[in-house]
Amino acid sequence: MALPPIIVHRATMRVVDGMHRLHAARLRGDTTIDVHFFDGDEHEAFVVAVESNIRHGLPLSLADRKAAAERIVRSHPHWSDRAIAARTGLSHKTVGAIRRRSGGEIPHSAARVGRDGRQRRLDQVDGRLRASELISRNPGAPIREIAEDAGISLSTAKDVRSRLRRGDDPVPPKQRREPPAHAERVPRQAPDRPGEQTLGRNRASAVRALLADPSLRYTEAGRTLLRWLHSHSGGEGGWSWIADQVPEHCRELVAELAHGCASDWQQFAERLDLLRGEDSPA
Repeated sequence: MALPPIIVHRATMRVVDGMHRLHAARLRGDTTIDVHFFDGDEHEAFVVAVESNIRHGLPLSLADRKAAAERIVRSHPHWSDRAIAARTGLSHKTVGAIRRRSGGEIPHSAARVGRDGRQRRLDQVDGRLRASELISRNPGAPIREIAEDAGISLSTAKDVRSRLRRGDDPVPPKQRREPPAHAERVPRQAPDRPGEQTLGRNRASAVRALLADPSLRYTEAGRTLLRWLHSHSGGEGGWSWIADQVPEHCRELVAELAHGCASDWQQFAERLDLLRGEDSPA
């Protein structure tokens, strides 16, 4: 029975995968064996050897896999932790810990290549800010196009779009850059969009912030929404004053209409909540 082909690095004629098969062929007296030649450099040949041993044959020990990951991190610093983890049979957290331990010995890369072969910026803050600019300029652009132009993952681009729709900061609090310890801290200017600070303000303030959002101002649907919100943002005090001025003979009809409008707004809010759930990152 013919043995599966072994893999040989053509430049060095070193067996990359299949030493046990080669030994078995010699023991049974075979003079030839099927070979697949690999034409990459030695670093790439090592990656192929690790991947092959992960998939079949005698599995590598945890120590061997960690050692392999450390070597790959050094030879391929532009690969993401998940990409290296997939090739070594480790978790991406373990690979990240190995990378951090290596410290300054590993060249710094501004971007990394993921498991899908796409290059993405290492600094997610810049990528998120770039995506928010693209979405504000062209709200109807396909989200996949936004992700590619900003150098971020599709799920991150969806999260940025969802945050902008809610009026939140496109960068989550845990990812925001903190100033150096010696830097003088100054009060942050309130954002133009209604974010975390705006949630505690009254509705009129929230509407004013939305009026400054170009992704709403420059679309027909956005302008319609802003007109609706502006006409319904009088606040509790404003509505009480208006209610007091409604003539007695009209109050029943106006109350019925108000209940209908409240029901319509409730359905509108539920629809937005549903869309938020669909756009949440995987």
